[in-house]
Order: sequence, then structure tokens, then C-alpha cells
Amino acid sequence: MLLDFIATITAGVGLAGVVMVIRHLSRGGLPKWTLPAAIGAGMLMFSVWNEYSWYPRVTAALPAEVIVLSSPAEQVIYRPWTYVFPLHKRFMALDRTVMQKSTENPAVRRAEVMVVQRWTATQRIPLAFDCDRGLNADLLDGTVLAPDGTLTGGRWQEVGKEDELQRAACQEG
Repeated sequence: MLLDFIATITAGVGLAGVVMVIRHLSRGGLPKWTLPAAIGAGMLMFSVWNEYSWYPRVTAALPAEVIVLSSPAEQVIYRPWTYVFPLHKRFMALDRTVMQKSTENPAVRRAEVMVVQRWTATQRIPLAFDCDRGLNADLLDGTVLAPDGTLTGGRWQEVGKEDELQRAACQEG
């Protein structure tokens, strides 16, 4: 967030420099009010660009093995333009780069779901998947998935084979 603030100030100062050069080259042909107007416009334009480009920039930087599952669009009353141009400030993705398959039952896998939010540390939630039976389980609070695919300390939950998260975890390759 601090970097966003510094970048916003820098955008305003940069555009002010452009206006100052134009005023100098035009020998004062531009009115004086263009300088503060340029600072404000530069800061505003950068802020809007930064808000609306966050999601595409972050998801483009992810490895191909990370599958974005959901990205709810945010529409809030105190930002009425978001009803026309919704914002994406968070998303959930399956990180297949850390996928582990059971040595004895390849249909049982372990992977992590990433919950990514703007200005918040990314949360990583370990999950177990049974692809043959359409089950998954959170690997939290002492729940362990053994190398042979048995789950101890937790419960499998039936989600079905057509669940988006289950499909992403169980796809081959």
C-alpha cells in the first residue's frame, strides 16, 4: 500500500514536470492553473489504472500451473462506477506447483488453495483430494494425509467430481 501511495505521488509529480516543460517551451502560453490540475489528473489517472489493472497484472504473473477458480467482481454503493465497471480485488486459485500424489493411490492428492486479496497477505490452505470418489478435506488443525492416501484427524467431504475446485485438482498434466 505504501508503494501504491509513492507511485501515485510520483505520477502526479511526473505529469507536473511535463506541464512545466510545456509552459516553459510555450513561454507561459499555458495558464498557471494547469500545473495543479495536471498533478491532480495524473494522480487520479494512476489510481484508477492501478485499481483496475491489479487483477490482470497479478494473474498474468502466476505460473501456468496455478488455476484461478473464482474472482468475484466488487460493486459498492460508495463507488457507483463499479456498477458499470466492476473491480476484482480478490481471487481464489489452486496452486498445482505443490501438488503431491499418493504413492499407493494416485487418485489421492494434496494441493494448496491460495486466497489472494489486494493489500493483504496471501493465504494458503492445504487440501486433500480423492479424485475417484469426488471428496476433499481441509488439512488444517492436525489433519494429516499419509503418503499412502489415508486421512487421519479429519473428515472427507463429498463435493462431487464436477466441483470446479475438484476438477482443477484432479485434471492430469
